[in-house]
Amino acid sequence: MENQKTVAWSTMLQDAVTQHGIISKCYSTFHSYSMGNQLLAWSQLQARDMSLAPIATYKRWSELGRQVKKGEKAIALVMPVTINKKDGAGEKTGECFQWFTLKNNWFTLDQTEGADFVSESTSPAWDKAKALEALSITEVRFDSANGNSQGYAQGKNIAINPVAALPHKTRFHELAHVVLGHTLEHAMHDNELTPRDIREVEAESVAYILCSVLDLPGLIESRGYIQGWLSGGEITDKSAQRIFGAADKILKAGK
Repeated sequence: MENQKTVAWSTMLQDAVTQHGIISKCYSTFHSYSMGNQLLAWSQLQARDMSLAPIATYKRWSELGRQVKKGEKAIALVMPVTINKKDGAGEKTGECFQWFTLKNNWFTLDQTEGADFVSESTSPAWDKAKALEALSITEVRFDSANGNSQGYAQGKNIAINPVAALPHKTRFHELAHVVLGHTLEHAMHDNELTPRDIREVEAESVAYILCSVLDLPGLIESRGYIQGWLSGGEITDKSAQRIFGAADKILKAGK
């Protein structure tokens, strides 16, 4: 994908998981955009030493009675673009496909002037039962003999230890294993003795994002878990995009 060449997804995610509150601030401010684009907007504003603020296209700000200030530089987000296929003669064949690319179409509130603007107030909520149903995942009785295991995922089932330290975080982690396709291979048991594996980094990164977005405890523990499994390594661009996609899917399923 084109955005893999132009966007440092892994750097953004690692910055996010090491800076407290970034994910939740991005979600509250840019809630109408995908998780990946939220962090992309944040990274550009950070590079320009600008504060988080609502963003919209030039046209949308005009509709709201505000104009972009002269000389302001637009923010780029990833957008799908439809491309028509052509034959050897350059004629359209009637077939088309989508490609993802960066478009410089957005400006923040601080880059505009005009009528007063009040950002929509949001209170993100997530319902476990609704999410499980939407994702076709079943939470079953925890029956592992390993008392150190916080939870596990197998197939389309997840189980949470009744005495898990942070059951909500563990649930997000196990849901992520399923949504990311990890359980298609074998059961995942999460405990201190689990070998270092990128699947743990991906699943826990999803749990971190969801805990942050929903303002739930466990961020410190989650960051420690992620950093521990990375052991100084980096989250690849491919994994970062998978993480954003899974977090979006689980979040929307519980709304």
